[in-house]
Amino acid sequence: MRKGTFVTDAILQMRAITKTFPGVTALDDVNLTVRRGEIHAVCGENGAGKSTLMKVLSGVYPHGSYAGEIVFDGQACRFSDIRDSERLGIVIIHQELALCPNLSVAENIFLGNERVTRGLVDWNRTHADAARLLDIVGLRENPATLAMDLGVGKQQLVEIAKALSKQVRLLILDEPTAALNETDSAHLLDLLRGLRDRGITCVIISHKLNEIEAIADATTVLRDGRTVETLDMAADAVTEERIIAAMVGRDLDHRYPERVPDIGEEVLRIEDWTVHSPSQHGRTVVSGANLTLRRGEIVGLAGLMGAGRTELAMSVFGRSYGTGITGRILKHGREIRLRSVRDAIRHGIGYATEDRKRYGLNLIEDIKRNVSAAALDKLSTRGWIHDNDEYRVAEGYRTGMNIKAPSVAAITGKLSGGNQQKVVLSKWLFTDADVLILDEPTRGIDVGAKYEIYSIINMMADQGKALLIISSELPELLGVCDRIYAMSAGRITGQLTRDQATPERLMQYMTKVKEQ
Repeated sequence: MRKGTFVTDAILQMRAITKTFPGVTALDDVNLTVRRGEIHAVCGENGAGKSTLMKVLSGVYPHGSYAGEIVFDGQACRFSDIRDSERLGIVIIHQELALCPNLSVAENIFLGNERVTRGLVDWNRTHADAARLLDIVGLRENPATLAMDLGVGKQQLVEIAKALSKQVRLLILDEPTAALNETDSAHLLDLLRGLRDRGITCVIISHKLNEIEAIADATTVLRDGRTVETLDMAADAVTEERIIAAMVGRDLDHRYPERVPDIGEEVLRIEDWTVHSPSQHGRTVVSGANLTLRRGEIVGLAGLMGAGRTELAMSVFGRSYGTGITGRILKHGREIRLRSVRDAIRHGIGYATEDRKRYGLNLIEDIKRNVSAAALDKLSTRGWIHDNDEYRVAEGYRTGMNIKAPSVAAITGKLSGGNQQKVVLSKWLFTDADVLILDEPTRGIDVGAKYEIYSIINMMADQGKALLIISSELPELLGVCDRIYAMSAGRITGQLTRDQATPERLMQYMTKVKEQ
């Protein structure tokens, strides 16, 4: 099927869907029409109601817990649970993948849908059918491989193979490329095009508007739990800017807040920094890296996947990655030795990890405990934490950083991605760090929340902090940074000032292997 070409009938209609939780209306009279055989994107800011709408559709929220009507393939549906929707061919793949790590790929694909002969699992049939499905999704793996031995991109393909095993007719994917690199993302989008050609209708939730523009036939925009509009991507000549205006309710003439930099003296210098892999003997992941950070300066670090950006950052942050590390770190002109994370924090260096859910936050704890976690000594006497002081500090960051939560007692795991990232930044600001390394600070965050994070980054620079920003999005680095280093194959291959930097010049450096 061609992009933007619609068949005339709708496979799905959701009419006047309203869903409330105690004190909150998550969906308010939402309407969604998806035509047969199209890729239909659903987008909106965090909290707009996208995932809630899909949970209503898939039966996660059963009939009776919401108002409105679902019509699938001409029939009114009342799903009691997710099995009811799957029987009709509606399958949802959540952002948090649900594979069992200790089971094989084949076992995961047919879990709950086992290939049985005379009451026993038919393993020959199981592995043969799994191999056929893996071939369809383009995953060349042995069906006996354990799920834990696959990367995130391959696990995503296993989830799609699992959906295909259930005779899927409508496939729902919630942020399918959020944790994928560029190569895996491109492969997944190609696979969705192939599924569309096979007659499978897809609904995709994504914050990556460039991907929506590239793949979607139609896009429905939600804002504050309401339907704003549905766009025919080809007929309406829809651009990213057009989608953004619908999402946030205003035109964003500037994606990045304006800033006049006030750059001062050098704060941090890294000299001839070399790091070896802790798991692959003899492999050098960072080789002879040199870079500097100045007071009030925002410095970017660009590179393709595997270039060594995160490995460089983590090794500098108290040697939390790597072995056989050599080189020097100088702070305000004096060499410092960072043998542990505690040493790094003591010397005023903070690191916001790219995986905030796993390493940056304690998701089952409240905002207050997360904000204070890296600097408890500032709130304690003889090992006892002063609860009132901890509350006062956290409340100051909640209001100052505009963290959208009723109080600092709110559980961090229940916040949106943008608000979780604000908690991470609050934690490091509370340590009084004057050097901050932010690894993919806007990953998985919608466009409106990104603007807020950029404003916070600017605020930190205006306070005189030196920042190193790692990002896979070149427009983000170009829009935020005063200077950008490029890495390739573990080496710093060049640097460009804001005036010199273009996507083309950065890509030239990012694909070089010889240091400039």
